[in-house]
Amino acid sequence: MALDFSKFDKKVDLEGLKNDIADAEENGGGNFKEVPLGTYEVAITKLELGESKKGDPMVKVWFKIVSEGEFKNSLIFMNQVITRGFQIRIVDEFLRSLETDVDITFESYSQYADMLMDVFEEIEGNYEYGLKYGKNKGFNTFEITDIFELD
Repeated sequence: MALDFSKFDKKVDLEGLKNDIADAEENGGGNFKEVPLGTYEVAITKLELGESKKGDPMVKVWFKIVSEGEFKNSLIFMNQVITRGFQIRIVDEFLRSLETDVDITFESYSQYADMLMDVFEEIEGNYEYGLKYGKNKGFNTFEITDIFELD
């Protein structure tokens, strides 16, 4: 049985998609170098509660490297499932290290999602951070070492 893919033609901006493909071909899109462990100056470009591939609640943080060098504009991803207390503690400690005015607490997943949005609204475009990107026992670690207020 053949699938009818024409439904996607109606849902997607095909001209925009074609432009994205041309841009990716011209600029090497999709050929990303893995960012090595180290310390970087970053902007947080995404901070939200989403779902893991298994459907578990997961905090997603995207760090865009803003410091000059080979990895400028590269992304580092923090993905933390939060189904257990110690996992929420990891995220809470990270969020507190951003030093926002938002009260970092977990009451429910919907409340936590709203709190993450509040944190992101406060920091987006206002702060950049020193990020120590490391590993501990095979897991990636993310430590805020500096906070830079933008003008």
